[in-house]
Amino acid sequence: MTDRLSATDAAFLYAEDASTPMHVGGVVILHPEPGTFDYREIVDLISARLSLVPRYRQRVRFVPGRLGRPVWVDDEDFDLTYHVRRSALPKPGTMSTLDELVGRLISRPLDRARPLWEMYVIEGLEGGRIAIVNKTHHAMVDRIGAVDVAAAILDLARRPRRLPDEPWIPVPPPSDIDLVVDAVADIASRPSDLVDVLRLAAADIGSTVSKVARAGVDVVEMVRRTVNPAPRSVLNVTKSGQRRFASFRVDLADVKAIRAAHGASVNDVLLAAITGALRTWLLARGEAVTPTTTLRALVPMSVKGSPVTGDEEPDGGPVNPVVSYVVDMPVAEPNPVMRLHQVSFAMGAHLESGRQVGADSLLELGRFAPPTLHALGARVAGQLSGRMYNLLITNAPGPQLPLFAAGSPVVAMYPVAPLAKGQALAVACTSYNGGVFFGLTADRDAIPDIEEFAVHIGEAVEELLPAPGTGVVTGRSRPASAAGRPGTSARVRSARRLGEQK
Repeated sequence: MTDRLSATDAAFLYAEDASTPMHVGGVVILHPEPGTFDYREIVDLISARLSLVPRYRQRVRFVPGRLGRPVWVDDEDFDLTYHVRRSALPKPGTMSTLDELVGRLISRPLDRARPLWEMYVIEGLEGGRIAIVNKTHHAMVDRIGAVDVAAAILDLARRPRRLPDEPWIPVPPPSDIDLVVDAVADIASRPSDLVDVLRLAAADIGSTVSKVARAGVDVVEMVRRTVNPAPRSVLNVTKSGQRRFASFRVDLADVKAIRAAHGASVNDVLLAAITGALRTWLLARGEAVTPTTTLRALVPMSVKGSPVTGDEEPDGGPVNPVVSYVVDMPVAEPNPVMRLHQVSFAMGAHLESGRQVGADSLLELGRFAPPTLHALGARVAGQLSGRMYNLLITNAPGPQLPLFAAGSPVVAMYPVAPLAKGQALAVACTSYNGGVFFGLTADRDAIPDIEEFAVHIGEAVEELLPAPGTGVVTGRSRPASAAGRPGTSARVRSARRLGEQK
């Protein structure tokens, strides 16, 4: 039977161009014992775990004339050494140098003639650490429960778990005639697919909105947001297809202390910190921040305690327990505590009313179910009009226990979210083993100071911390003149150098 891409995956594949690569990724930092790291062990581990991710040995094959959606076929010439690559940083191997390299790596589209993933093992990071950078196309992780190859190599113990040997024998690919015959047969059996064929032939992703007409009130909300567009912002200026990346870590204990002091959620605290960072960053750039200034964020969230119910999408895929909210971020508010309360109120109103810009409508729109919230958020962002939001923010809670890869402990994991068309900034964060790790993706020319923005996130968290021994948050904001000043918050600025080595 033909393994055909879903309608959404095919649409993303057709819409992808050099300026908008449609891949997600991540940066995992390992800290092996001195003299114990062996690159060959990483390659062997990935090879042994490929049986968990069979899609990673398949490539996309297009149907002649676009008579049907593309199909997955086994790559008879699969070469693991092409996909897993070795590199090194120049001394002293700082995090800033690594971030610069990551920005360049995620700027490059994946080779469509091969399986749509790459992994880079980067040595020379300060402190004897190793970075593993992965890139995976959206279409590779299109179902709940799908496993990303970067996750497949992680273990709960130093000794890697052993899997039974499963020899891989590629299935010969179909001929062009076979592809055409199968496509015609699919259309005959499901006439509704003809609409998808015509839409894909025109590469018109926007027309998929018509599929959510039955979603009722959620569609009204989507239309309202489009008619009432997001505020004009420097965040909606795309100047190039090149990217910058910045990483930052904060202590999860600090975030929880702020949560406890205000009765907010961890997600509220993180959104408030990003809002504070946006305010400081805008002021430092000389942008106008008036009492009415807001920025609108698209915030996908997992539905806690909502496992798959057994419902299915029209194409047979499971319903994804994720909703997406459009949140107005109060960047005009100078008081950090008031910002947190405003964010909490906005998110609470969404949660109580169920007026998410997501839920059934976005599921109908995309039929997507990637394994991580970051991947889902990127897919949602790519399908919604750029008029609806200024930036994407994803937050996925991770395991609070140590993980290992090839016997080396994982000390940090930074998510990498791609930019949708017309967007200049995406913020992804995940918690892991006592830390919250931020990964910021930016248009290289539109936001050259993305590293400063990352530091502002740490400063915004520090503003909200309760005074030592009191449990009281002072809520004192920094004056605009202090924004980005080199002497501001030495504790925060040292976090990037020391945080991942804890």
